[in-house]
Amino acid sequence: MTRPRRPAAPRPTATRPPTSRPPGRTDPRRPSPRRIPAQPPPHPAELFTELLLLVLSGQRPVHAVARHIAHTAYDDLVRLAELLPLRSVGGHRPAVQRVGHYEVRPGVFEVFARVGAGPALRALAFRLHLGDDERWRCTAVEVAGPGIRRH
Repeated sequence: MTRPRRPAAPRPTATRPPTSRPPGRTDPRRPSPRRIPAQPPPHPAELFTELLLLVLSGQRPVHAVARHIAHTAYDDLVRLAELLPLRSVGGHRPAVQRVGHYEVRPGVFEVFARVGAGPALRALAFRLHLGDDERWRCTAVEVAGPGIRRH
């Protein structure tokens, strides 16, 4: 014969105040959320330098940046990309070492960058124009360095 089961005794519960503060804290203020300082957006010169590096090293096709290139700069970029002037040298992947820019007039920047791949250094220069649609476009591009033939 089985004995009838007794109802389970209620378990003791921790007494916690209805607020969200930790137990033992008497200060009614809530901790302020951590604020991460806002980073300024990267300059268009830095963004375009990375895009052009990817194309001129053969890591991206030219048409991947076509909407960011204007006028005859696209034709120049196609010719340069065929030469792969910023390709890897001795197994070293090319990397941007320094980027600088000069504002010729409002909305127009001359940009210069030093690109290294192992012991080889190359110079990349291009011009950026801010269009009426508030988009930056590259309007000229050149690469210089040892072993690069100029047209």
